[in-house]
Amino acid sequence: MSTTLVLLPPHEPATAGWRERLERAVPGLVVLEPHTREEVTLALADADAAYGTLPADLLAHAGRLRWLQAPQAGPPPGFYHPALVAHPVRVTNMRDTYTDHVAAHTLALVLALARELPRYVRAQARADWAPDWDPGAVLPLGEATALVVGVGAIGAEVGRLLAAFGTRVVGVDARRDGPVPGFAEVLPAAALDRQLPGADLIILTVPHTPATEGLLDARRLALVKPGAYLVNIGRGPTVRLDDLAAALSAGRLAGAALDVFEAEPLPAGHPLWRRPDVLITPHVAGVGPHAEERRFAVLLENAQRFVAGQELINLVDKSEWY
Repeated sequence: MSTTLVLLPPHEPATAGWRERLERAVPGLVVLEPHTREEVTLALADADAAYGTLPADLLAHAGRLRWLQAPQAGPPPGFYHPALVAHPVRVTNMRDTYTDHVAAHTLALVLALARELPRYVRAQARADWAPDWDPGAVLPLGEATALVVGVGAIGAEVGRLLAAFGTRVVGVDARRDGPVPGFAEVLPAAALDRQLPGADLIILTVPHTPATEGLLDARRLALVKPGAYLVNIGRGPTVRLDDLAAALSAGRLAGAALDVFEAEPLPAGHPLWRRPDVLITPHVAGVGPHAEERRFAVLLENAQRFVAGQELINLVDKSEWY
């Protein structure tokens, strides 16, 4: 008896050929690639599994669905809607498919902040030779403490890389505790407030979940050590941007580097664009070679496991969105 997997639209150019490759590699698997809404609803009626985003109106047509593969590690807001959380379907995600790219981007942001590069880049655009010889303007990583909020695959790799600079790395995580290579300690998520006042660097790698939405707001930013730096490469809704802008204006923070934002794209009128102590990249931390092949590898392994009746990898707790 065959097993049906539906590749849901929109179909990305990078996924071209996935249907044929899956069917060749997994005996007994039939892969459907519908394009219109009518085709999607017909395909879902008999589908055992699906890849992509499944809103509530389409989920209602999926009477047999037992597995949904999310196309990202942290899908956009609304992916884990109440109907999906209540449904018995198992959800898997794409975590750990671009850990190396995001960790390297994070270190680039950290080094840029530590050496005042945002200010010098702006000075270069003005052809302004303006050296700052104040030793206090530089963050010596070998004497610094970094607080990594979220010690999953990305957070763990960021901590390992920072430790190579001599940085003391502390982690807080809702699920993981130590020992983790490169970390002095890993503490429960409840320890966040106690750790903020001692951190020179705060690096957010956590996913967007009900528990992390607005994680760094005005109250927590008031706990931060004066002169600390913030880096967010996790998910935008974890940081309240207006509260961050206010903390920077008040001198509470020395600077920030952000790859993700509450609203994307960041509105052109937002004050963070114009701050000399802020470095902005447009949600590109995960960009790098091999990403699509890694995503396909996760889908393929799970398809093989699903057809064989084995445990899936990268299972998600739907109520927590990760």
